[in-house]
Amino acid sequence: MQSQIRHWLVSAIFLGALLVGGCAQQQATSPSSPNASTAQTATAPAAVASNPQSSNLPRLEGKATVLMVVKGEAITIEVDGTNAPITAGNFVDLVQRGVYDKLAFHRVVREPTPFVVQGGDPQGKDPNVPPEALGTGSFIDPATSRPRYIPLEIKPKGAKEPVYSKTLKDAGVAAQPELRHTRGAVAMARSSPPDSASSQFYFTLADLPFLDGSYAVFGYVTQGMDVVDKIQQGDRIESAKVTQGIENLRLGGK
Repeated sequence: MQSQIRHWLVSAIFLGALLVGGCAQQQATSPSSPNASTAQTATAPAAVASNPQSSNLPRLEGKATVLMVVKGEAITIEVDGTNAPITAGNFVDLVQRGVYDKLAFHRVVREPTPFVVQGGDPQGKDPNVPPEALGTGSFIDPATSRPRYIPLEIKPKGAKEPVYSKTLKDAGVAAQPELRHTRGAVAMARSSPPDSASSQFYFTLADLPFLDGSYAVFGYVTQGMDVVDKIQQGDRIESAKVTQGIENLRLGGK
């Protein structure tokens, strides 16, 4: 019983940090982390287009492979647009634009138990901004000069389409997601409003089933998890490139 209570308390602490950010002067954070209080504020939209299927957001129709280099070592990510087309499309588009190159990992949580490594805040390109001050930035779309946000997108196991803009619990879905928070999952960080993810993402350092259905997984590390395990706060993404599947990316509904 005591171990169950301890696990529940740790999960609650982690979830609280994940949900501190992004919208209307809230922090844009990863899954709840004890360090969430170090993040600053950012502004997210009141809502994303009510029908994301017909929006102008990038989409990935199929899979793609991204090679990310950190401290000279490679991390290979399989991005799954079959089960998370908008979330995956957003990530691949940002990689293709070079948004992640030179960005710092600003949150690394390994205690009291392995949790996540988070990066992707565009403010991190400025070497004068310390990692502990990051966690609230979003991708500014040069076409609109406004932040780009994407809807929460989670496909229940066996479903034909993802659930949008709601957690599976809020949508009344009992099924597990197709893409789960197993060790090596890559998912979007967001703030409390479901449609507040932009460019920040996280790697999971362990199986984290309590995040399933609440945060959008869009891929998995297939090689280089040992590199992820060594990432420290302040380490930078030297480069990120799409090595396969770029032909599956669709921009602006095209």
